[in-house]
Amino acid sequence: MQIRFFGLLLALCLTLSAQAQQQASLWYFGQEAGLDFRQGAPTPLLDGKLATYEGSSVATTSRGQLLFYTNGVNVWNRQHQLMPNGKGLAGSKSSSQSALVIPDPGSGNVFYIFTTAAEGSQVGMRYSVVDMTDADGMGDVKRTNGLLISPVAEKLAAVRHKNGRDIWVVGHRWNSNAFVSYLVTPDGVQTKPILSNVGSMHAGPGRNAIGCMKFSPDGKKLGVAIWREANKVEVFDFDNATGLVKSPKSYGPFEEAYGVEFSSDGSKLYATSNGNGNAQIWQVDLKTGAKTSIGNSANRKIGSMQLGPDGRIYVAREDNPFLGIIESPNAAGKAAKYVDDGIKLGGRRSKLGLPIFIQSYFK
Repeated sequence: MQIRFFGLLLALCLTLSAQAQQQASLWYFGQEAGLDFRQGAPTPLLDGKLATYEGSSVATTSRGQLLFYTNGVNVWNRQHQLMPNGKGLAGSKSSSQSALVIPDPGSGNVFYIFTTAAEGSQVGMRYSVVDMTDADGMGDVKRTNGLLISPVAEKLAAVRHKNGRDIWVVGHRWNSNAFVSYLVTPDGVQTKPILSNVGSMHAGPGRNAIGCMKFSPDGKKLGVAIWREANKVEVFDFDNATGLVKSPKSYGPFEEAYGVEFSSDGSKLYATSNGNGNAQIWQVDLKTGAKTSIGNSANRKIGSMQLGPDGRIYVAREDNPFLGIIESPNAAGKAAKYVDDGIKLGGRRSKLGLPIFIQSYFK
């Protein structure tokens, strides 16, 4: 009887895990490109209307049914048509992490789209509100571009609060060393941020705002790529109870550092760099500090990286019909195995961006 109980418990845990992963199972990015992970191995999606150079985000149900997607400027519904009021959001097609969709923890029908402007402009970090009960269930953007803080770098990341319900959304002030953590609860977006003045200044020419930020899936670490002229990545501890960022560690140099991503077990950080036309994928072992180049791309430029529901890490290649893939991200050094022509996009092309999600989905 006891064995049977534990067998049923294990099956339930696996089912819940699979459902959680389905919330990051549809990707839309690049030049009308997309991937579908719902059956396990990804297959190209050819129905997307999104065209963007960099950031995007996608909303689905817990079972992986498409609701909408956005590049931080426009919002398309599940029929790939622009939503009512779904134009003119304050992100940018040329912001590294232009958009991040966050579900309201108290409602299955309300979503928030956080956006960042390009190159540290005064437009800053803002949020818009989508109500899926409107427009016959296709959704309507009910409020657009509520200002949170300005100016900011082109960085957005999200992870669940320690309570398992609420969600932290983190950005970074421009001309500052301050991280800003906003809590999303069933009462909405708390617009007064938790400030953490820690790590390097994000400053200089506007282009220095370029670069990505990611949480480890367990929410304990936060990684940041700092583009020219800093040319490095930084890793911090994150307190998912308080929203505070602390204990910086710096790694580099990585010329023109752009993308960052953690392995699923949180033991490795990966970074993309493009210095002198040499597109490289790097691994940092967070236990030993060892820095290893695990591969080069035939592309002149590579960009964002995103952990997939299958545990592999996908790499954006500018204007390329393939994404690169890190096959075994938890493995050390070259054993991680980078494949440049990792997956063909069905005739569509990648740019520099990939969609971003709440990283807790990949835990």
